[in-house]
Amino acid sequence: MTNMRLTGFARWTVRLLFSLCAAACLTACFSSAKQMLPNLPFYQLDGSLHSLRDLKGKVTLINFWATSCHTCVKDMPQIMAIHERFKARGLETLAIAMAYDPPAYVMQFAQTRQLPFRVAMDHDGDLAQGLGPVQGTPTMLVINKQGEVVQRVVGEPDFMALQLLLSQLLAE
Repeated sequence: MTNMRLTGFARWTVRLLFSLCAAACLTACFSSAKQMLPNLPFYQLDGSLHSLRDLKGKVTLINFWATSCHTCVKDMPQIMAIHERFKARGLETLAIAMAYDPPAYVMQFAQTRQLPFRVAMDHDGDLAQGLGPVQGTPTMLVINKQGEVVQRVVGEPDFMALQLLLSQLLAE
């Protein structure tokens, strides 16, 4: 058996990795606490006024996105497919465009892509603040029937895992 003596740099690297892993564990533990859906109003692109609390009782996929976000645009067809797959089982999907996204761009995107779900503008940033804070796009939230945020994904999601989670939540 060889003697495993670590050099100063290797020891520092191991400590750094341990610290990063510990921080990730703490983040996972604290982020597992379920956030309740706040009672915030939102306007859909058609001008109708709604509230996030209206979504309680439904499994909901909320996607914060922007027309200037390459990943958001690339992921939209998969989100559309998931919506189409699960809507008959009660899935509600809400795409919320970030406050910095020009409304004309959002409307054109929604119309040309024929988005089959609710699309809202976060004109003043209240939705991103109330459900987050959401600072980057894409950010996706999965809400259960009790109105609790059960998953938050920043960046490109694992769409297979997302479908499995939605299937489980819809079966409850």
